[in-house]
Amino acid sequence: MLRIGLFLLTNIAVMVVFTIVMNIIAPMLGIRLGSGGMAGLMVMCFMYGMIGSMISLFMSKWMAKKSTGTQVIEQPTSQMEVWLVETVRKQAQMVNIDMPEVGIFDNPSPNAFATGWNKNKALVAVSTGLLQTMNQDEVEAVLAHEIGHVANGDMVTLALVQGVMNAFVMFFARVIGQIIDRVVFKSENGYGIGYYMTTMVLDIVFGMVASAIVMWFSRFREFRADEMGAKLAGREKMISALNMLKPASQRPDHMPEGMKAFAISEGKAEGFSFAKLFASHPSLDDRIERLQKQSA
Repeated sequence: MLRIGLFLLTNIAVMVVFTIVMNIIAPMLGIRLGSGGMAGLMVMCFMYGMIGSMISLFMSKWMAKKSTGTQVIEQPTSQMEVWLVETVRKQAQMVNIDMPEVGIFDNPSPNAFATGWNKNKALVAVSTGLLQTMNQDEVEAVLAHEIGHVANGDMVTLALVQGVMNAFVMFFARVIGQIIDRVVFKSENGYGIGYYMTTMVLDIVFGMVASAIVMWFSRFREFRADEMGAKLAGREKMISALNMLKPASQRPDHMPEGMKAFAISEGKAEGFSFAKLFASHPSLDDRIERLQKQSA
């Protein structure tokens, strides 16, 4: 919770400073920004930007179970289920977090995910395809990778980053829209045709930039989770697991669209460099190379 508070306070501070600066500069340019002022606009954008992300975060575990059909292991009924639960328990103790729920979802692709609004109230799930494709050492590494996401608080941080980016997109698009409407289109109240045209365009442009930033963080957290997987399960096991994901990355991904950023393997971050800006995962080759360099 301390991390959430500091993150939000930092970004609120940035927006407050920008608001103060613009309230000083705007009158000097003969511009009056909206009847509610910059502070009102800032509050509105911050609330709208964060509300959706926070609701998604708090509903993430329920939504993940429903969208993937994950069955939580309440009472293990096989040796595999016993091993999965005990492995997750051991890894959770190693990183000092509460025992997550452990589940299995029916999916032919080898995949796994971790989600939850709190690192002590998380869910770790693996696909039937992963259990059928990988050996025990490789599954252990995948579980360690997912525990890494939980221990690092990646689900919370990703939601906060997305919320803050949403707020900044709304805020800057509307501030610039009012300025252009007044200066270029000579509107008296700043809400003429120039405002709406500019805002619509900037929502798209700034939204693309914001998406690139969010996806950069998503790729960064995958590298960190790989490091944790190597630490908890062993570097060779983690590299072997990533290698086993390569064939699946060339086939259609059966994960629900909303869960792809939380899965261990999205697949296709290779190819045209511009496309990589919007990939939630680094390429498997990049991830393997990073692990190999760290051990060198």
